[in-house]
Amino acid sequence: MTKENKTHISFRLNTIFFVVFVLFTALILRLGVVQIVYGEDYKREIERMDSVTVNNPVPRGKLFDNTGKIVVNNVPENAITYTNYGVSQEEMIEVAERLAKLIEKDDHKVTERDKKDYWMIKYPKEAKQKVSKRDRKELKKKYKEKKYDKEIYQLTLDRITEVDLSKLSPQDLEVLAIYREFSSGYKFTPQIVKNKDVTPKEYAMVSENLQFLPGVNTTTDWERSYAYTNTLRTVLGGVTSSDKGLPAEEIDSYLSKGYSRNDRVGTSYLEKQYENVLSGIKTKVKNVTDKEGNIVNIETVTEGKPGNDLVLSVDMDLQVTVEKIIEEELLKAKGSPGTGLLDRAYVVLMDPNTGEIKSLAGKRIVKDPNTGKTEFQDDALGTFTTTYNVGSAVKGATILTGFQTGVIQPETTINDTPMYINTLRKGSWKVLGPVNDVTALKYSSNVYMFQTAIRIGEGRYVPHGPLPINKEAFNTIRQHFAQFGLGVRTGIDLPGEQIGFKGSSTLPGHLMDLAIGQFDTYSTLQLAQYVSTIANGGNRMEPHLVKEIHEPLLKNELGPLVGEIQPKVLNRLDLEDGWIERVQLGFKKVMQEKGGTAFNYFSGAPYSPAGKTGTAESFYDGPLENYKMAPVMNLSLVGYAPSDAPEIAMAVIVPWSYTGSTDHHANLYIGSRVMNAYFDLKKQRQEGASLTTDVNNSTNIQQ
Repeated sequence: MTKENKTHISFRLNTIFFVVFVLFTALILRLGVVQIVYGEDYKREIERMDSVTVNNPVPRGKLFDNTGKIVVNNVPENAITYTNYGVSQEEMIEVAERLAKLIEKDDHKVTERDKKDYWMIKYPKEAKQKVSKRDRKELKKKYKEKKYDKEIYQLTLDRITEVDLSKLSPQDLEVLAIYREFSSGYKFTPQIVKNKDVTPKEYAMVSENLQFLPGVNTTTDWERSYAYTNTLRTVLGGVTSSDKGLPAEEIDSYLSKGYSRNDRVGTSYLEKQYENVLSGIKTKVKNVTDKEGNIVNIETVTEGKPGNDLVLSVDMDLQVTVEKIIEEELLKAKGSPGTGLLDRAYVVLMDPNTGEIKSLAGKRIVKDPNTGKTEFQDDALGTFTTTYNVGSAVKGATILTGFQTGVIQPETTINDTPMYINTLRKGSWKVLGPVNDVTALKYSSNVYMFQTAIRIGEGRYVPHGPLPINKEAFNTIRQHFAQFGLGVRTGIDLPGEQIGFKGSSTLPGHLMDLAIGQFDTYSTLQLAQYVSTIANGGNRMEPHLVKEIHEPLLKNELGPLVGEIQPKVLNRLDLEDGWIERVQLGFKKVMQEKGGTAFNYFSGAPYSPAGKTGTAESFYDGPLENYKMAPVMNLSLVGYAPSDAPEIAMAVIVPWSYTGSTDHHANLYIGSRVMNAYFDLKKQRQEGASLTTDVNNSTNIQQ
């Protein structure tokens, strides 16, 4: 080898050694930087753990009546749950297969789409063959990766046949039903797999095998239980099931408040109105995971607390009795002629001094579509969600409006004779002759109210002539009526209250009708607030169903008091001394003095009642379409007792009572029996007697 070649090779070797030296030096420097500069960071990354906090539900608060009886309770049920800790689909199916050997799970909720998805998982080769290579090639040209996968999936679904699905055995469907529950939950959130009819054997077997069922647990779930099956049920409201979870239309609102998607919440009326009280404080659990998502620790951050209990102002013994009276009197009234459209009646009992609702009762006659039997349906909601022409019951407000506007004074006398507006005749139920404000109420004079309304409208009545009026009189009367709660929201602690229909006409005759309750419509609850305002001397009290809030106890007993709903005066009538006493005297004469329109039904009552009857010519607006706008008569009654120190106020409405001229007086029969029941119950309790009631008080009507 020549000297020149040796020199060339030596140079190459030196160059290689130098490059290797540089690389090793860089590597050593890099390792030093990684270990010294970033070593702690990488160590923390290796040891990194994440924590996710979830909320576990607690039992809802219970509802009691004002005597301490349970109205709504929670019934414990054995339950099997699954918590997804981030495992794969295959692992979930494996656990579902094991669990299916220990429990029975019906597959009625399994859909065809569920079956197809499961078939694809169970038979992956056959599923892949549903889309040919040619089809895949064509789709690959048309779509990008994500869209391509979606199209392949959809095409596979479309090509799965009934024959394919028939390969799924009953055991497969049971596994699918369980897997469906597993996969419908959210990560780290317990999902109920089965909470209905979990047998003691199933519960025990699952509990004994939990080590082989990762994510599965046995626990106690709660189901809402109602002690009174057909009493006040519509007002108590409903709660979503564990399957439904949060209502779709309100899901964002609930999630922002810390709810989980499968939480059960109140969906209507009391359950929804007091959701924040009844729902309680959830248990907060922190799930700590490693970087692979495996659970390494579960910590309880905050112990949960069941929802607070509510004490209602309603007396359930009284409520049951009132509903029974309504049913019996409706049945009796249906035996009278012209009652083909009569199908409902409503009663509200209210403490006029506090606004506490003692009874909120409504019954409707319906035909069961399944059995064809006619029966009574709870319609307590109708006391504040439906409104009607109520007739002369509002005349107390008309008299006081006349006083307040200065068009009449106490003892103002008006001659009650028929009135003629052009050719239109308007009068009282009979010619009464000269009446003053008190006797106008006692005998229920329409003419007295007509003349009062005309004076408010600055009109001048000329027999057989026209009657020009100031149309602002409609607003004047309505604004004064609103002071009593007529035509406005009462403020009850329930959603969905209706204020009624206000007639749009401004004809003089309709102003006169407004003054006797035959133009605008009102609810039974509005009538109760109105008569309470008269009974207590001029305070419009806000009605409420919830009386107290208590801390929960494990037993069905009331815990410590958390809060009490205080009486609230919405407004005070602006009255001069002696005005409201005139109306109170007139109401007393209605029920206690011979000739009063309710005397025959309340005379001799030991509780000294006062009140006002009402009959209104109206039009049918019920469920029978063929009879819409048929002329009907509505019956109403308002009252309170004792007249000198009122403790209970009452309103009754019997819509569409009859057609023709045969009045069955169901309003008076219902009202007198309800008042009697209230004071009889009070007496029995004072004497230490207990009133027994049948809580399953649904009455079938024999055809």
